[in-house]
Amino acid sequence: MPILRAPSAVQNLIAAYALLAILLVAAPVVQAQAPARAEAPPPPRLEKLEEGELPAVTIPSRPTENQIQEKREDGRVTSVRVTSGGNTYTVVPNIVPESRANSGDWRASVNRPPQWQVHEFNTERRKEPDANAAATMPQPPAPPAAPAATRP
Repeated sequence: MPILRAPSAVQNLIAAYALLAILLVAAPVVQAQAPARAEAPPPPRLEKLEEGELPAVTIPSRPTENQIQEKREDGRVTSVRVTSGGNTYTVVPNIVPESRANSGDWRASVNRPPQWQVHEFNTERRKEPDANAAATMPQPPAPPAAPAATRP
């Protein structure tokens, strides 16, 4: 039974050169057998179109009301709140000592990811009901009578 060995680097190089020589010899033969391409017809002539009427629909542009509020402490920016349209988000700088921040870590970046405001609760006090509104409200039902006490 013959022992199979992996080909050496020299044998791989000889095989590569042999394959390259075969491809170089066969390339002109393959090109000669390729059918000649027929010339493509010229593109059709383009006609000028007349200008039509402008559309009757106008699309109003949304006003871009951007508000940027910066909070500072000792001359450093501690947070930036951006309100654009109906969206509000806050960006806070990442304050981490350099010794604890590894490259590629989230602590190594300059800013933390933005914090989007999803909902804001109404913190205003409720208005007192009007006297007219109180008069139109139905009165609550009377409480039930207390049960009679039984003696033994």
